[in-house]
Amino acid sequence: MSDRYALVTGASSGIGSAIAESFLEAGYDVICLSRGRFDSSSPRIHNVEVDLTDAAATRQAALEVADRFPITTVVHNAGAIREKPLEEVTLDDLEALTHLHVAAAISLVQATLPAMKQQRFGRIVLVSTRAVLGLAKRTVYSATKAGLLGLTRTWALELGVHGITVNAVAPGPIEATRMFHEIIPQDSPKLPRITESIPVRRLGRPADVARAVMFFSAPEAGFITGQTLFVCGGTSVGSIVY
Repeated sequence: MSDRYALVTGASSGIGSAIAESFLEAGYDVICLSRGRFDSSSPRIHNVEVDLTDAAATRQAALEVADRFPITTVVHNAGAIREKPLEEVTLDDLEALTHLHVAAAISLVQATLPAMKQQRFGRIVLVSTRAVLGLAKRTVYSATKAGLLGLTRTWALELGVHGITVNAVAPGPIEATRMFHEIIPQDSPKLPRITESIPVRRLGRPADVARAVMFFSAPEAGFITGQTLFVCGGTSVGSIVY
């Protein structure tokens, strides 16, 4: 494990950027798949720009990076919400987020499995959301992110024999992220009300999620698999006001 390679999607900003930075600090080479670039001059950062809603492009990018690097850690963090009431949801929305959340996870893991099986070691972390428990105007977001929980449990059963663990992290409201502030601007009068509805009385931060990802990714975490950890300030055991 002296040369460690982690693939992180959606690493150009927010939670993904915090995850990529955490792996970099831990001594990993980090392959960042995103529509943008992770801003770093480190030679251990390898940016690959790809639109993960494009299934063919994602599959090609996954195969290319797997050919270049012996990746044994995959963190699929990229996501989009497409907030809409049910009456306005389209099948195009469903298709796009199915590609982004579910199909991309399958393509990335299929491409990197040979290296994991060869080394008899692997860590797969899928970033879902607290919204899988229910949140208004999140039809396609909650449905496709819930699919990641099914993948987590199924793959844990299939891959454990190869030394590969699969877990999910489900964040609640996380500040300083594009997805959150597209819905709740930083100057929104709703912000204090949202904060008050969170049991710990604060919004999450990207680093909170990155710490959970690093916990599941650690070589020492080999007896934990098939689990979902809600990093949500307690909102998974109550309700949240938006």
